[in-house]
Formats: sequence, structure tokens, C-alpha cells
Amino acid sequence: MAAVTGAVTTGTPGTLLWAPRAWIAGRWAESVLLHAGADGHWLDIRAGIPAPAQATVLPGPVLPGLVDAHSHAFQRSFAGLAERRTSEHDDFWSWRDRMYGVALRITPAQLRAVAAQLYAELLCGGYTQVCEFHYLHHDESGQPYPDPLAMSRALADAAAATGIGLTLLPVLYERAGFTLPRLRPDQRRFATDVEAVLALRDGIRAWQLPQVNAGVAIHSLRAAAPASIHTLARRLQGESGPIHIHVAEQTAEVDDCLAATGARPIDWLAHEGLLDARWQLVHATHALPDEIDAVAASGAGVVLCPSTEANLGDGLADLPRWLAAGVPLTLGSDSNVCRNWAEELRWLDHGQRLLLRQRNVAAAPALHEGATAARLFERMLQGGAAAAGLPAWGLLPGARADLLVLNTQAPGLLGVPASHALDALVFATDAPALREVWVAGCRVVADGRHLGGAAVPGGLAADFAAEFAGAMAALWSA
Repeated sequence: MAAVTGAVTTGTPGTLLWAPRAWIAGRWAESVLLHAGADGHWLDIRAGIPAPAQATVLPGPVLPGLVDAHSHAFQRSFAGLAERRTSEHDDFWSWRDRMYGVALRITPAQLRAVAAQLYAELLCGGYTQVCEFHYLHHDESGQPYPDPLAMSRALADAAAATGIGLTLLPVLYERAGFTLPRLRPDQRRFATDVEAVLALRDGIRAWQLPQVNAGVAIHSLRAAAPASIHTLARRLQGESGPIHIHVAEQTAEVDDCLAATGARPIDWLAHEGLLDARWQLVHATHALPDEIDAVAASGAGVVLCPSTEANLGDGLADLPRWLAAGVPLTLGSDSNVCRNWAEELRWLDHGQRLLLRQRNVAAAPALHEGATAARLFERMLQGGAAAAGLPAWGLLPGARADLLVLNTQAPGLLGVPASHALDALVFATDAPALREVWVAGCRVVADGRHLGGAAVPGGLAADFAAEFAGAMAALWSA
């Protein structure tokens, strides 16, 4: 592979940063000195330190970035284009059939442009790492490209150009349903088997790109045969990379799994002895209490995607029980109708408020965690490293040197007491309120705007919006 270049590097790793306040170990700390090493990871973080003359003073309170643990980048080109109904019924399955239309048309160059726009938006929304649940591999006819990693390369180019960290998760996708042993014609670009998934993962790792790593994913129990899932699990024994899977998103999927296997999807995974701390269960919307307990016992994590689950009419997860069970949690932008984690957290608690007719459902005063936003944010922060396959995450030594700087003059934050800044960010702002975003010790967002990037091989321009608009015009001109 030719080297991927063009990463945003406004700021020099191996320097000192100083913040008036920073979120450390679940609370605000004052006068914080942050030392980023030349490798783009935190060497040292200390509170109560006056600003040294050689430090760059950050213009506001600092939060760690969050991991977007579940994204389908190509679906950014479909956001807002499925909000009309022409028949008596519309649900996830009818949305999926329409979404396949863009999946069948998008080219590597268009995917690169769409992903670059998305990744710039995710950075402005406070995500500094994105996990791509990547099943769009083959050309429009369903044949492998001359370079089997062409679509993966498009995503890596977009990540390098924007400066976001990327976990690529090539997906095992081999059948259309529990009783349908082959893919449908409109799923032809997705076809993989165990060997193909591992080859894609190994090819991505061989690039050795600075902020790109790879794990694997299984689309769902309906899209992969049990024997293949077990084969993949055996091949991954002794490896530490993440394993993601869609599970229990839809009641129809649960019913079909029961009919085909005699067990519900999460129950099947647990009883087959597959789950451990590497596994990330995406959605897990329709989980029973004993299934939640089984996930907790296994150490597996759950990726919640509130805005997409609302947009698709999936239902509401049992958030109180997931929290009480101590299951590692993360957020996913999924279909990318929302690219801002503060809004996702607001959706998460507001959904429960509407369901239960209570307020601050996610808070836990008995555990001395009475601040809803803080409890949710901290839980999502703690789940990030495992979901992205990274050794550490957050404002702590050894983690990548990522941070967010709040704009305290933004609507929703202006005039709010410093102790309530996180509460106001989640529940009182209706737009991103970040002044700066840093990734690996480099600033990628300033004054709330992405800084753009130099051209990369293949023609990705610094003007992401123009490239995105061109890709959209080509995809939707008909």
C-alpha cells in the first residue's frame, strides 16, 4: 500500500498543555498540566500546577474525547433521505432495503469523500476515535476489487486526512437470514467468509498507520452461520483485538433466532461460551434481565446507538439495568444521523424519561453519582479502550493524547457554574459547543471548525465539504 498522508498536524506532539480545569478520574480538577509525548500519548497529567511559561494554555475546560464505537460511514450519504413514507408501513426493514440502494452505488472515491466529511463532523462533535463496522468491500457487481482493501483504504485515507483515530472492523457476512443460506442480490458487495475477514484485518494491520488499528466483526447471528462464528472465534483465540456484532436490535430478529436456534440472540452467544471482554454487542436493545446478567458475567461490552435506534424505531434498551449490572458501555453514531455525543447522551436519558415518566433516570444518588450527565459520560469513557482495541483511553498516562476544549461562551454553557458544565453540555445545548479538539497531541479543530487537511493520494481535497457535495450529487443525481 502507498503511504497514506495528509493528516492534520497543527500542533507539535511532545509538548506541554495547560488547562484551567480538566475532567480527570470522574470529576473536575483545577489547574491541570498535560504532557504529551513525541509518540502522541500522554506522559503525565497533574492537577494543581500553575501554568509554566513553555506550556500552551488551552482556552477553556478540558474533557477527554469519546470513542464512536459503531459507525457505517457510507450511510452518512443516506442521512435525511429516508424520512418520507410512501406505504402504509415503514420500519427498520423497509429502511434497510432503501439503504441498500446507496450501498450498491458508492465507489471508493465517493466513500472517501463521504467518510472525510463524516469524520470531520464527528471530531467537531467530540469523538476522537471511530470504529467502522465495515462490510462494504466489493465492487458494484459483487466482485473483489483488484486491491481487496480498496474500500478499507478509502476509510483510512479519510481518517488520516481529518486526523481522527480509526478502528477498522471487517465484517463476516455470508447469508441473508437464519433460513436463507445465501446473500440476496442487493447484498452482493458484502460477501465474506472467515478467511476473507482475517485477510482483510491482517492487510489493514500491515499498513502500520499511526492512528489506525483493526479488529473483526460479525454482522449478526442471522447473517453468519453458527459454524462460521465458532470457526472465527477459534481463529481468534489468544488475540486481544475487538470483536463486534449487531445483536437483538429488532424484535423480528429475536423471534427469528428463537425459531431457528431455540434461544434468543444474546442468550445463544452466552450459552455457546463465546463472550468475553473482547466482544462488543451493538444495540442489545431487546435484552432480558438474565441476558444482561450473562453479559455482565462475561465481561463483554455493549454499544448503544440512541439516535439511530430512535430513527429506525428499534425500541429502548433497558438502560437502568445495563448501568446497574456494570456492563462496559459505549456510544455509536451508527447510521450517522447524529454526529455529536452530547446529543446521544441526551437521547439516552430522555428516552428513559419518556418511557418511565421519571427524570434523571441514569443518575445513581445511592452510589454518590447523582449527576446524570457525569455518570453517563464516565461510563462511556471507561468502555472506550476495549471497544476500539486500544490499551488505554482518556486523560491518563499511556492513553493517546486526545482532548476536547469546551467553549464556555456557547449557548447553553454561557453563565453556567463551572461545576455544572458537563450537565449543561448534555442537557442544555442544541449544537456542538467545543472550541478545540486535539488528537494524538495535535489540534484538529479550532474555534469550533475543523482545520482541514492537505491533499492525499487519490485526490481527496482539503475542502471536505466540496468533495462531499460532489459525491452526493453523483450518488443522488437520478
